[in-house]
Amino acid sequence: MQVIKRITDSDMLGGEPQFMDRVSRYASRGILIDNQMHVAMMYMSESDLYKLPGGGIENSEQPEAAFLREIKEETGYGAEITHALGIIEEHKNRNGFMQLSYCYIAKAHHLSSAPTLTENELRLGMSAAWMTLDQALEAMNDSLLKCHRYSAKFMVLRDRTILEHAINLLTGQGFANETYLNQ
Repeated sequence: MQVIKRITDSDMLGGEPQFMDRVSRYASRGILIDNQMHVAMMYMSESDLYKLPGGGIENSEQPEAAFLREIKEETGYGAEITHALGIIEEHKNRNGFMQLSYCYIAKAHHLSSAPTLTENELRLGMSAAWMTLDQALEAMNDSLLKCHRYSAKFMVLRDRTILEHAINLLTGQGFANETYLNQ
């Protein structure tokens, strides 16, 4: 997978980008699309921000399996990955923390269970909201404007980048049509 973006403190604070050489956390995340081309957005009521489904890769878990697990835990949906988008690096030099996220597009199959959120996700008031591609991009842009916390800015910028890449792929290659929706 190729690197699609390297986010650094300079994206938030200005100045020259500084890159870290050691990954602190590996994660897997991306876009979940339903049959009507709606995107699952994770709303966090505690901070009034949106993010995409995803999270950390556990032990020897493969990135694809981690993304599908995170989708099921956060939305309750079974899904299949349709596209690999690439990798996003977050170089949080102020925190001495570098996260590498594998990014994907997945298609929702069916609601198979209720979400099983972690204590932290429950504390954040996380819930899934389905939106059109345009609504999802608008929600991410609004989240970026109102976000003032250092780490949260990385999250929102990362997820907006993933959403933009997914939209370009889905609309640029004509996947937003009946053939894709009925697969």
